[in-house]
Amino acid sequence: MARKAARKTAGRNANAKRAAGGKSRAKTKVKAKAKTKIKSVATPVVQPRASRPASADQKPPANPVLIEVTRGEMVESRHRVAVAVVDAGGKLVESWGDIERPIYGRSAIKPFQALPLLETGAADAFKLGEPEIALACASHNGEPQHTDRVHDWLARIGCEIADLECGAHLPYHEPTMLQLVANGGDITAIYNNCSGKHSGFLTTARHEGEPTKGYIRYEHPVQQRVTQAMSEMTGVDLTRSPRGIDGCGIPVLGMPLRAMAHGLARMADPRKLSADRANACKRIVSAIMAWPMLLGGTGRFGSSTMAVFKNRFVLKGGAEGVYAAILPSLGLGVAIKADDGAGRAAEAAMAQTLRRLKLVSAAEAKQFANLLMPPVLNRAHLEVGRIRSTGEGRF
Repeated sequence: MARKAARKTAGRNANAKRAAGGKSRAKTKVKAKAKTKIKSVATPVVQPRASRPASADQKPPANPVLIEVTRGEMVESRHRVAVAVVDAGGKLVESWGDIERPIYGRSAIKPFQALPLLETGAADAFKLGEPEIALACASHNGEPQHTDRVHDWLARIGCEIADLECGAHLPYHEPTMLQLVANGGDITAIYNNCSGKHSGFLTTARHEGEPTKGYIRYEHPVQQRVTQAMSEMTGVDLTRSPRGIDGCGIPVLGMPLRAMAHGLARMADPRKLSADRANACKRIVSAIMAWPMLLGGTGRFGSSTMAVFKNRFVLKGGAEGVYAAILPSLGLGVAIKADDGAGRAAEAAMAQTLRRLKLVSAAEAKQFANLLMPPVLNRAHLEVGRIRSTGEGRF
């Protein structure tokens, strides 16, 4: 009995010690957690939002609504737009929206595509002047000022309209189109808005002794030179980029909006490029500034704006709401993409960007409001609304 009583007493004492020890350990853990918590609050580790890896199901934030279209007393439509403003060293000066998502530059990057025309010596060999160089970068209306020059250019290099592989469409310029139809004229590739660019491709092929047939294919030396030049200008290996076919049949290559703006900035300030490339960039920019109406034509935003604000910038639009600017006085490049592919949104965003960069003054913006923020007209040509900035994102 005495031994049993002793064992019970010893067991109770052991249990008491274990319980006490458990409470002590629990207190120690609580204290440790408290210290850890206090320490994390005192010295937080903050990652920049841009550097935080997104989860697989997490979508990037939507681009801001920068442009809206009014009709009467109501906003009828809204456009989400991304904008990148970059200097020649690659520094991001300003941006709105997702500028790292790859986009197709479409016709807005034609100044890049014209570089081999000059760098190979083809332009000088065939005695091309500023009008032809501007047309090599053009998305023209198909007016006589465009097609007559393209026709003479093709004859100079020993080619015919049939050698153009860009396809045919009616002239964009309505009076020219109506006259062509009324006269029963043939709708040929010379009226294609890209016929100047394709004449440049044919010129390079002729100069290098390459086949002209198939010059639009990615594997052709003409397009390989274009890809290399664009890769070097944008700093992106475009041989590994998403690829598609443009409206005129040539390859179209995906690149981040920021990289596109960087390449445009290098054209604006080519001092750190090789001598040959810097010379080519200067000649392209000078040709476009001297002949803005050849780049697009009558009634086109880019041509009209460059004609009004002489020698301040180069503007070049592309399909699906893409727009580019080369700003030599600031050494900057601007690349714009409207999410919904609306050209009116890209044009309005470009106008606002030029204002923000002080290349267009407040007084000039007011004077040329119908050009920079155009009215919405009804069939009677009466103003019923306006395309304008929303003011979102300091825009």
